[in-house]
Amino acid sequence: MNIKQEVDKRKTFAIISHPDAGKTTMTERLLMFGQLIREAGTVKGKKSGKFATSDWMEIEKQRGISVTSSVMNFPYKDYKVNILDTPGHEDFSEDTYRTLTAVDSVVMIIDATKGIEAQTIKLFKVCKMRGIPIFTFINKLDREGRDPLSLLEQIEEVLEIETYPMNWPAGMGKRFLGIFDRYHDQFIKFNGQEEETYLPLEELRQGSNEALTNHPTYQETEEELMLLNEAGDDFNFDKVLRGEQTPVFFGSALAPFGVESFFDTFIEMAPNPKARRTTEGLISPDNETFSGFIFKIQANMNPQHRDRVAFLRVCSGKFERGMTVTLPRTGKTIKLNQTQEFVASSRGTVDEAYPGDIIGIYDPGVYRIGDTLLEGKASFQYDELPQFPPELFKRVTAKNVMKSKQFKKGIEQLVQEGAIQLFTTYPMENYIIGAVGELQYQVFEHRMKYEYNVDVVLESIGERIPRWLTNDKVDSSLFDERNMLVKDREGQFLVLFKNQFALNWFKDKHDDIELIDLFEVNTYDQAYE
Repeated sequence: MNIKQEVDKRKTFAIISHPDAGKTTMTERLLMFGQLIREAGTVKGKKSGKFATSDWMEIEKQRGISVTSSVMNFPYKDYKVNILDTPGHEDFSEDTYRTLTAVDSVVMIIDATKGIEAQTIKLFKVCKMRGIPIFTFINKLDREGRDPLSLLEQIEEVLEIETYPMNWPAGMGKRFLGIFDRYHDQFIKFNGQEEETYLPLEELRQGSNEALTNHPTYQETEEELMLLNEAGDDFNFDKVLRGEQTPVFFGSALAPFGVESFFDTFIEMAPNPKARRTTEGLISPDNETFSGFIFKIQANMNPQHRDRVAFLRVCSGKFERGMTVTLPRTGKTIKLNQTQEFVASSRGTVDEAYPGDIIGIYDPGVYRIGDTLLEGKASFQYDELPQFPPELFKRVTAKNVMKSKQFKKGIEQLVQEGAIQLFTTYPMENYIIGAVGELQYQVFEHRMKYEYNVDVVLESIGERIPRWLTNDKVDSSLFDERNMLVKDREGQFLVLFKNQFALNWFKDKHDDIELIDLFEVNTYDQAYE
């Protein structure tokens, strides 16, 4: 089978949402369709002893949250599906943003009772800026929630994207009868059971189920549908692929209801892998030369072996286990013998992979997030991945100085996988770690203790405004505790200003020194507005 035929089978997407909207529950349902699990765990499973398959890290099980993206590969009908389940909590948004560079489409889950929430807006903006097709699933229809029309209006006004409801709910909560599947011209009846009943609308109109069609809620919904057909936007698949229109589905992941019909329609519509930008222009997925990029590094997925896994998105050609590739950043050649595919923390050896697939490769400590891997004499690199300046900063030391070796190793590995950002004071070279949110520090502290056996002491220096310097020679006498001079992991100088007043004062007094705001030079900065 040629590469193009394999590419046409691949569907690679991420699931994004605000915390508690039902993202991980949806992922579990999809894994059941792929026959990878028999029973769906729930995120908050510590009382029942069941945990979500995609929440594999110990702290995720203890806290009932997703703190890192997880990858799941499985076959579904004639397709090979790659799902990336992302953290919903905003403190881990950088991991999510990087993950979005590796997918071809996105499923956005919205809680019908709450509507669009802050984190959903941030993630949506990143998707829209990248032109990623977005499919929306409005969840928790088995509870009383907001009016469906008002939810569509909110999506269009807040997210500035056209909506097209692929199905329409008949009631909700205790009045929930089911959904009108507009795309397949059928009614899916809610039974409160795993099995769904599919009733062709043509037969219902001919009187096949008068008990249903005479129900006041059913009749009210038919009137709403007539309004939608007359006044709503037309379905435009080209707009969907450009990220300008989102198909909207209603259902309940927990019940579960409407998930299977949603997934069947999504798999049919979701785009296959497309050409991607590199330093030498667009590279098509059916290009014979193997290439891919690393978007995530995870240490200690198996704590007993202290392993490191780099997650690679295959972008072109065919990957074969044992092949030799080049890392353009260093010019080194590497033989890829230890390669895996995933269902969260469960792994199996993968012998071959094609564009769209996400595979894990053993990292002996040579890879960085954003690295390109290439076959043969090719020398291009894929677009750099976004990196965001932290907002919180803390000094970090080992509680026991005798464990300095484990301390440095733990920090080095967690920095390489993007869990935190590391800075060193100048000229004293004390460690400062930066994070987007407080929860990142809690996860860092937990992982240092349980994965590296090191207790750490964190001392807050508060919120700081980071600005990078362009010149190599820096006069350290110009800086103090309010305007702290540090270096990043690449050896670049930057200043951590205590507040906006300190920044303005410094700029006025030293107008010859150029200060760079990464938000302004980063193409993803709009996601933070």
